[in-house]
Amino acid sequence: MIYNTIMVQLDIDMRVMPRLTFAWEIARRFEADLVAFCAAEPRLLVPGDVDGTASTDVVMRQVAEIEERLEAVKSEFDSFMQDNNRASWRGLVGEPTRMLALHARAADLVIVGTSNSGSSRLRTVDSGELILSAGRPVLFANGDYRPVTAENVLIAWKDTREARRAIVDAMPFLVDAREVLVATINEGDKVAARESAADVVRFLMKHGVKARSDVLDVGRSDTAEALLQVAVEIGADLIVSGGYGHSRLREWVFGGVTRTLFKDSSVNKLASN
Repeated sequence: MIYNTIMVQLDIDMRVMPRLTFAWEIARRFEADLVAFCAAEPRLLVPGDVDGTASTDVVMRQVAEIEERLEAVKSEFDSFMQDNNRASWRGLVGEPTRMLALHARAADLVIVGTSNSGSSRLRTVDSGELILSAGRPVLFANGDYRPVTAENVLIAWKDTREARRAIVDAMPFLVDAREVLVATINEGDKVAARESAADVVRFLMKHGVKARSDVLDVGRSDTAEALLQVAVEIGADLIVSGGYGHSRLREWVFGGVTRTLFKDSSVNKLASN
């Protein structure tokens, strides 16, 4: 896995520079091209008049507002990048999650901000749906946009297709890490959990990754909170995890562990599905 092209999603209603700077540092680290993406969709109205003219006018005003905001975001992007030939811009009127998932075809890695359940899906992305539909690894930046060092990395291991995919997708970070901890939860069969994590460590070491494993006995503790605590203890600023959900429906809901992990904004998270 190589990150040749990185796409960063910029929210139309939020500050541009923190996330853009965060993404550009990662792009420079991997000598990758950077594509900035921004989209928003007008709120469709049920016509209250006979011919729908008034509703159409309202929607058109919303579209004009979105286009004006897109130009403002692009202006900040252009000012920051200074015509750098390794950076490009994509601004669209459309539903952000759907459009970003579509354009993710052009990238090896997608960077977004920390999940915000209170935001309108017309103005920003839905984290769960994006992971399910992008077909690319998604990196959720920490809330303060501190530069990611990934010197110490925590892999939240569960023996699933999603977690296996996430490890391969995170390989550019993992091979440069000083230490990678493969942490798995004891769900009743500690021997099986230990063997599973050990296989992952051997796989990683074959790829030049400095890795070790640990089986966590969390008891009645919250699993996600236990993983976050381990991340603090080892000084990890990146957690690699599979993205899990209860359904494949459009209104997708995170599984309990994943949901809690992605609500936390203290650490970067890379997820695949």
